[in-house]
Amino acid sequence: MRAIIQTKFGSPRDVLKHAEVDKPSVGNGEVLVKVHAASIHIGDYYMIAGLPYVMRPMFSALRAKNRVPGTDVAGIVEEVGDEVTQFRPGDEVFGSYKSAFAEFACFPEGALASKPSTLSFEQASAVGVSALTALQALRDHGKVQPGQKVLITGASGGVGTFAVQIAKAMGADVTGVCSTRNLEMVRSIGADHVVDYTQDDFTVGDRRYDLIFDNVGSRSLSDTRRALTPTGTLLANGAPVGGWFGGVMHPIGALVSSLFARQQARPFVSTSNPDDLAVLKEFVEAGKVTPQLDRSYPLEQTPEAVAHVGEGHARGKTTITVDTVDA
Repeated sequence: MRAIIQTKFGSPRDVLKHAEVDKPSVGNGEVLVKVHAASIHIGDYYMIAGLPYVMRPMFSALRAKNRVPGTDVAGIVEEVGDEVTQFRPGDEVFGSYKSAFAEFACFPEGALASKPSTLSFEQASAVGVSALTALQALRDHGKVQPGQKVLITGASGGVGTFAVQIAKAMGADVTGVCSTRNLEMVRSIGADHVVDYTQDDFTVGDRRYDLIFDNVGSRSLSDTRRALTPTGTLLANGAPVGGWFGGVMHPIGALVSSLFARQQARPFVSTSNPDDLAVLKEFVEAGKVTPQLDRSYPLEQTPEAVAHVGEGHARGKTTITVDTVDA
């Protein structure tokens, strides 16, 4: 089968190759998916580039077991293993696990859910790690309540576009921070207010927020916390990544700083599970959440697609079309 493989760390354009590999065999409790579309999140880029360097031993161990990168997919069940009870061949599914950048991928049954009927395969592939991150950040760690004031930085990005919509669905008053060219898009997905970071500074002024979901991490923790209410919460999800520790210390610093203030600052890690995929499906089918797609690339152009995401200017989600027959 056709797949994208990686043998070393570096620029996606240099280290990702389009190749023929063996089709995976389905095991007990596994589902073989014929991949119609995959999407890219920023974590895919970091694992391929090997950033920050301190994470390379873990990334190397993962790659030793599986040289096909990628996480989020949507497609059709090709085959099911013993003990699988939720799916059968022909079912349309989406989910997150590994080896997404290929014609076929094996997933544990619990990493998949039925594809939302209102979405194409390409759209459904975008509802993976980014949407799970937004949902779990706002619901579980931020504990957003109706009427609360929520600010989301990186509001036009992969996680940010889902976060704006989910926060709004939860009844929050939502402010999105983005660049000038993305203001109208962020408004169109439900933001009550928008801040153009090229013109205005959300940390200056009188407006305070119950929750700041920071997907960028370009401002100091002290500056960002200045925009919180006295008992507000900062969720640190993003920071510039590079060198040995870049991007790792920002969420750790947020946690340490919360020990000395009434405000809470929390790092977190999202996880894929069928219950939350089902919640996202309900949001989508109710019209409360719609994936925002940036660009689509064919499988053989995956190196270019991953590089585009790594450059940090994607609007919404970047996707890869693996099988052009969509439904």
